[in-house]
Amino acid sequence: QVHVVESGGGLVQAGDSLRLSCAASGIKSIDVMAWFRQAPGKGREFVARIAWTFSGTYYDDSVKGRFILSRDKAENTVYLQMNDLKPSDTAVYYCAVRDRPTAYIETNVEDYDYWGQGTQVTVSS
Repeated sequence: QVHVVESGGGLVQAGDSLRLSCAASGIKSIDVMAWFRQAPGKGREFVARIAWTFSGTYYDDSVKGRFILSRDKAENTVYLQMNDLKPSDTAVYYCAVRDRPTAYIETNVEDYDYWGQGTQVTVSS
């Protein structure tokens, strides 16, 4: 059985940094891991993704230059380093895993096969 577990959320002030972790277990192969977020009253939106083999990354424009995604292949873990946080970053952050390759950059919820339960990030002004 596949498990995806996020950690590292919390309450911070604007301008602070926070690092989220996501570990996947019980999965035979990983093609891509990604982060999405969902603010109150809004849909789940793409944040960033990392290709497992060559670690190519892709970011939403709203976080580009502030967030950095990395991965530890041996531990099946990804890390989202979030810098210069803004109140607009407040959301539940979800980790997602896709286990098969595609010919495009996966930014939709439907592109992913497994999800974690989410971790809350709150940024106060």
